[in-house]
Amino acid sequence: MKKLKRITKVLGYVVLGIVILGGVVLGGYYIKWITVSNGNMNRLENPAPELSSGTFSYRDLNKNGKLDVYEDRRETVDDRIEDLLSQMTLDEKAGLMFINMIAMNPDGTLSETPSFKDPITFAFDANSTYVAAKKMSHFNIIQSPDDPKVLIRWNNNIQKLAERTRLGIPITIASDPRHGVRDNPGAGIESSLFSEWPSPLGLAATRDFKLVQEFAKIANQEYRAVGIRLALHPTADLATEPRWARISDTFGEDASLSAQMTSAYIQGFQGDSIGTESIACMTKHFSGGGPQKDGWDAHFENGKQQVYPGNNFEYHLIPFEAAIKAKTAQIMPYYGIPQGQSSEEVAFGFNKEIITGLLRDTYGYNGVVCTDWGIISDMFVKPASDWGMENASPKEKIAKVLNAGCDMFGGESLPELVVELVGEGTIPEKRLDKSVRRILRDKFNLGLFDDPYLDEDNARLLRQQSFIDRGKEAQRRSLTLLKNENGLLPIAEKSKVYLQGFSDNFEYSDIERVANPEKANFIVLKLSTPFEPSDGSILARFFKQGRLDFPKEEKEELLRLIALKPTIAVLTIDRPPVIPEINKASRAVIADFFSSEEIIMDLILGKFNPNGKLPIEVPSSMKAVENQLEDVPYDSKNPLYPFGHGLRY
Repeated sequence: MKKLKRITKVLGYVVLGIVILGGVVLGGYYIKWITVSNGNMNRLENPAPELSSGTFSYRDLNKNGKLDVYEDRRETVDDRIEDLLSQMTLDEKAGLMFINMIAMNPDGTLSETPSFKDPITFAFDANSTYVAAKKMSHFNIIQSPDDPKVLIRWNNNIQKLAERTRLGIPITIASDPRHGVRDNPGAGIESSLFSEWPSPLGLAATRDFKLVQEFAKIANQEYRAVGIRLALHPTADLATEPRWARISDTFGEDASLSAQMTSAYIQGFQGDSIGTESIACMTKHFSGGGPQKDGWDAHFENGKQQVYPGNNFEYHLIPFEAAIKAKTAQIMPYYGIPQGQSSEEVAFGFNKEIITGLLRDTYGYNGVVCTDWGIISDMFVKPASDWGMENASPKEKIAKVLNAGCDMFGGESLPELVVELVGEGTIPEKRLDKSVRRILRDKFNLGLFDDPYLDEDNARLLRQQSFIDRGKEAQRRSLTLLKNENGLLPIAEKSKVYLQGFSDNFEYSDIERVANPEKANFIVLKLSTPFEPSDGSILARFFKQGRLDFPKEEKEELLRLIALKPTIAVLTIDRPPVIPEINKASRAVIADFFSSEEIIMDLILGKFNPNGKLPIEVPSSMKAVENQLEDVPYDSKNPLYPFGHGLRY
């Protein structure tokens, strides 16, 4: 007993020592964070005063007591750009060319020290480091607070911080898609603040271009209400390789359909031209990120090759031609190396023949070109995706990107390296000026220089009932009936139904949900497309890629369940599943593109008639998938369901 007490006492001291040591270390870091923040704040000036010139009032952004051309909204955008450019230092130009993720505190205040209430804040520098020290003014927000006033408050706080910089250049806030139900930090963000719509693949299933434009107009209003002014979408890539992880973000595998959808999407977000009520679109991923070798995604090393065994490179350009015609404000190239398409085997962002030769010269595109995230340096979620330039230094990679013709660096905060490149004569400052002009044009056209602030009453503009209703209607119209053996659907109300794959707390008043499948009249089996678990980087674990068929044991278990009662299989499609046995055994099959569970049940009970048509084909076997060509649409042998298939009641 005494020995046990001694051991307990010793363990107590050890634990106490660890706690004290942890406190000391954390305290040291906290002091460091505060010191850094204070140093950044000391770099800043007073807020811009509101002044008058005659009857005209303006924000004196550079605090010089007079009206400069760039502060005067009555002047042309070109004149405002040239005036501001003439006043900018090399540091300020370099900072303008970087966009990275940024954190905010849970209450909407600036994130100057990490918060245990939101651990993601530990992954980023202080807000003031980016704005005051690095002179950056473009940020990608990835947090999704439940209260819209948090986003609005943070917008105003970060804009006020930017106003205190020497020239008062406002912040452009960007976001990945937020109007779906998927949550993938590399592709989209789940949010309770916005109306919910089907995936882009589901929008394509509706074949309704006016509906897509209406979605974009609604998303525009919801984005503007909280300060988001740059959409890191649409995805104009073609889903010609069924194993690729990003298929759900596309409009499918048909170039003509995707082109029309992409055009409608951009017009809805931007309007006929960029103005104060626009959301600028960054269309991705030029020149088409779909034909990944064996389907592996180009974020990661095993997916760095984009291949064209069907000699179909030009086919993938068609949606981007539509985006350029629709005047997309910005374009993002993908990570991959376009095998055999240029004299140098380097990724799109480093590839001068693709960016300058094809995009700039052939298509005459003069908008902003921004690299995909993290092609220069490692991110906390993944190593650098620097394919073809793996052995180059960060500075060499930056020079390569600039020489290729890109304007901005996504997921990076390295303006000091651009300054060094200019200082040593590797990159002329006039080259930066070309990019700065393009970048500033969007800021001026969006009206950010004139008034970047928001009213917290904007919160009432989110999730308006009419927006919610249109999102639900789009979900209904996206659902696609693939099979209805002997007219099984719709089923009768008050049927006894066993649900698998639905939320445990899902209730639907028009059926009797039973816990035992043997006591059911019907089984409704909701399935997600299989994938291969990743053991790679943090980000890789969010990407579902690889196999499309169920492992043998899981498939046999599903087939045993299906054999018990007439089964309706609901396939939630982020990639096309390979399910020949499950399809044969099921009496009805529905393709779901991330609709709500209630709407799926509404379809099953016949409360509306199915409308969707497949925007991709559903392959019949993994062998057919492996034998198809990555760059060619609808080319797998004897597909289970072909492109365009869709039944009605």
